[in-house]
Amino acid sequence: MLVKYKNDYQKIAMGFLSYLPDLKEISHLQAELKLYQDDETHCLYLWKDDQNNFTGIVGVEEGNDFVLVRHLSFSPSERSETALNQVLDALQAAYPDKKIMGSLETTPLITRWEKARRSPEE
Repeated sequence: MLVKYKNDYQKIAMGFLSYLPDLKEISHLQAELKLYQDDETHCLYLWKDDQNNFTGIVGVEEGNDFVLVRHLSFSPSERSETALNQVLDALQAAYPDKKIMGSLETTPLITRWEKARRSPEE
């Protein structure tokens, strides 16, 4: 389940974002988190699994007819195609009239998800 970021989740969000290579340095991590807090077009969502535990995070930038997935990170034990697909399915449900797109880093993940949605038996 996607849960919209709020300040109470700052340490959890920082933990998930710190798994990303570009955000290992604390100053970059804090600047990125500030962007999500201050810019209305940027949204950060935490992902809760079936046991109600936070297991991942997705950061998006909203456009008029698209949602750009900027950041996507999971705890090491939750890094699977299934978790990825669940998060992106929930994101598509949250933005039903917008196309889900990826950044340079996330495009391969979005492409795999789109392919799995078109042909689930593969």
